[in-house]
Parts: sequence; C-alpha cells; structure tokens
Amino acid sequence: MSIFGLKIIQRFAIFASIALWASLSIAQNYTPKQSVWVAKNFQFHTGEVISDLKIGYITIGDPSGIPVLILHGTAGTAKGLLSKNFGDQLFGPGQVLDSSKYFVIIPDAIGVGDSSKPSDGLKMKFPRYNYDDMVDAQYRLVSEGLGIKHLRLVLGNSMGGMQTWLWGVKYPDYMDLLVPMAASPVAMSGRNWMMRRFIIDSVRNDPEWKGGNYTKQPKSIQFATVYFNVGMSGGDEGLYKLAPTREKADQLLNARLSAPFVVDANDNLYQWESSGDYDPSSRLENIKARVLAINSADDERNPPELGFMEKSLPRIKNAKLYLIPASPETAGHSTTGQAKWWAKELNSTLQSMQ
Repeated sequence: MSIFGLKIIQRFAIFASIALWASLSIAQNYTPKQSVWVAKNFQFHTGEVISDLKIGYITIGDPSGIPVLILHGTAGTAKGLLSKNFGDQLFGPGQVLDSSKYFVIIPDAIGVGDSSKPSDGLKMKFPRYNYDDMVDAQYRLVSEGLGIKHLRLVLGNSMGGMQTWLWGVKYPDYMDLLVPMAASPVAMSGRNWMMRRFIIDSVRNDPEWKGGNYTKQPKSIQFATVYFNVGMSGGDEGLYKLAPTREKADQLLNARLSAPFVVDANDNLYQWESSGDYDPSSRLENIKARVLAINSADDERNPPELGFMEKSLPRIKNAKLYLIPASPETAGHSTTGQAKWWAKELNSTLQSMQ
C-alpha cells in the first residue's frame, strides 16, 4: 500500500472515531472525553516496579465541577459505564450526577482498556497486581494526574464496589461519600472465590494457553466465562423469566456460547486472580466518609443471608444499606449495573449532605 493510501486510511479512522464519540454525546446528552495518564515508577504490592504505568480514563463534565470517581467491574472498562442502563441514567441534564454540575472520572482498572495490561507485550511477566494496586493507581491518577485534592463521591460496582471499600480504608480523608455496590467488605471466600477458580483453572489447564504464550485465544475462556455468569449473575427470578422452559433455557445458553467473544486470556486471567487477597474487613474502623452500601437481594456473589452487612456496617460511624428487592425484573449480581434501581436513593443521600 502506498503512503498516500495509508494516510487516507489513518484519516478515515480518526474521523470515524470522532464521529463515534460525537454520536455518543448526542445520544447520551453528555460528552465523554477519553485520555491516558502515565504514572511514573509505579510500585506494585509485590515490590515490582513499572516505570511508565498507563492509566486510561474517561471524564465527563468540566474539571471545575464537583469531582466524583466511578469504578467498573471485573474485565469491564470505563466505556462500559457509558451504557444506556448506567451512564445514561446518571450523567445527563437533571440527573443525579448531572455533568453540568459534577466532574465525573471513570478510570480503566490496571489490566484492561487503555491501562497497562499483560497483552501489551509482557504477557505472564506482567506484575501480579491486586485490588490494592488498582486503587493506588486510581489515587495517583486523581491526585497527581488530575490534581484533585478531595472527592465528593467514590462509587463502584462489583469489582469497583470492592475497590470502593478499599478507598475508604486506604484513603479515609479523601472523600465525603462511599457507595460500594454489589460488594461486601469481607475477605474473598466461599462460592464467590470457588467460581472464580473455575475461570482461572480452565484457562491455566487449557493446552492452547501454553503458559500464556498462546498464538490463538484458548477456547476454554468463553465457556468458563459463560458458566460463571450463569451461576453468579442473572437472579433466580430474572433467569426464570428469560428461560421458563428447557427449550428457552437451551436457546439462551446456546446464544451466549456462540456470541462474539473478544477477550485476551492473560488479561482476563489476571483480572480474576487479582481478587484473591481482597479483604478490607480488619480496617473498617478507618472509614470516615459516609457510606451508602447498595446490594440486591438476589445477588449470587453477595447473598444477604450470610449477614455480612449486619456485622460490618455497625463498625462504621455513618453507614446504611440499601437492599434492592428481588423480582423478575432484577438480574442478580447484575442488578446494580442498572442505575434505575438506586439513582433516587443516591440522589436523596447527596441532597441530605448539602
């Protein structure tokens, strides 16, 4: 291909990217801005150091607005929180985190999106990060990269919810309100960890993985991911509504198993393994911010019958639980990914803090 032809393709790609973001802005009534900041000499909890750790992030609103930090779930990205069920319910005009008032920061966690990750080239030589490392990277982005001295709110869902708990115990003076969703402030354990092991072991035991030096993505990763999501998301009533007969259940499962699946196995493996030592439970008394914990009654990973919140929240000065009732319309662990269930509660809490 000629240099002239290559330049045309490059220009077309740039225009297409601009058009995509413009269309998102029109559809969403807010304008996301995508950036990458580099943390110099980032040290992981293992002692390993990366001289230039990339942290991808999206911002919405003017930097002079009230700063809030939003954190995504395992193997997700910042872009995933711009969905119609999440961002479109929060950041538009008149909504609870209206971007004309708030400055919203949504980082890509280490290991996904535009942040540094194994698939950038290091593969299994990439440092074995954990949730503490992710939170430290987020803190450096916000404090050093964006120059923000204090956050009004830290809100996270699933993995982001667990990281929200860690923000509270690691940086207790840095925010006014913590909203951990679909997460518990206890050690990773029980069925939650066992099911994660299925994904981890499925990849590691797949001959196509080749110790992380594969030439094509191992087939096991899609099967293991679908297996995990059926077992750990959807809710009993929600899944039954979608699949009230064996035939419909087969159709649903077949569709998930055959759907396009673009995932790097090493990146995915690292994400699931990073949760293994999560445990903020011994440091809950460190939390100074107000806490609004949001879970759903049908959450397979944080079942309310285990009583984690009843035991944990009394240890925090100002904390409450908002439990979304189970119904055929909720989706188990995925319920909190739909802001319609909790946006009013968040708004009420923020209004009461003014």
